[in-house]
Amino acid sequence: MSAKANLAAFAGGVMFAAGLIVSGMTKPSKVVGFLDVFGRWDPSLGLVMVGAIGVHFVAYRLVRRRSAPIFGKTFHIPSRTDIDTRLWTGAAIFGVGWGLAGYCPGPALVASGAGISSALIFVAAMTIGMMIERHVIGASASGIARRSIADRGRRNP
Repeated sequence: MSAKANLAAFAGGVMFAAGLIVSGMTKPSKVVGFLDVFGRWDPSLGLVMVGAIGVHFVAYRLVRRRSAPIFGKTFHIPSRTDIDTRLWTGAAIFGVGWGLAGYCPGPALVASGAGISSALIFVAAMTIGMMIERHVIGASASGIARRSIADRGRRNP
C-alpha cells in the first residue's frame, strides 16, 4: 500500500473509533441492552447500525461511479452471494460470542486501546481464535480463497 492509502486507512480507522466512542458503542452494556428485547431494551445500537448502513448506501453508489478507486487500480468487490453452512455457522458463533462478551471486534479494539481489561481479554481470545482458524481451517480454505480471488478478478467491473 502507498503512503496515501495507509494515511486514508488510518483516518478511516480514527473516524470509526471516534464514532464508536461518541455513540457509546464501546460499552458492552449497549450490546447487552440491545439484545435484551424482553427486558430493558436499548435501541441505540440499532440506530447506529441504521445510520452506518445509510451512509454506506449513499457512499458506495458515489464511489462506484468512479472508473477506479483513488488508491488502487481496481475495486475489490466480493462476487459471492451464496449463503452456505460455513457462513451460518460463523454467524452463529460470532453472535453467541457477541452476546456473551458484549463486544464485537471493532469496539473491542477501541476499548482495549483505553486499557479496559475485559476488552483486552476479549481481543486476546479473539486473536487466539483467529490463529486457530488460520492453522485449522485456513490451510483447507486457502485453495478456496485463491479461486475466489481469481474469480473476483474476472467478474470485477
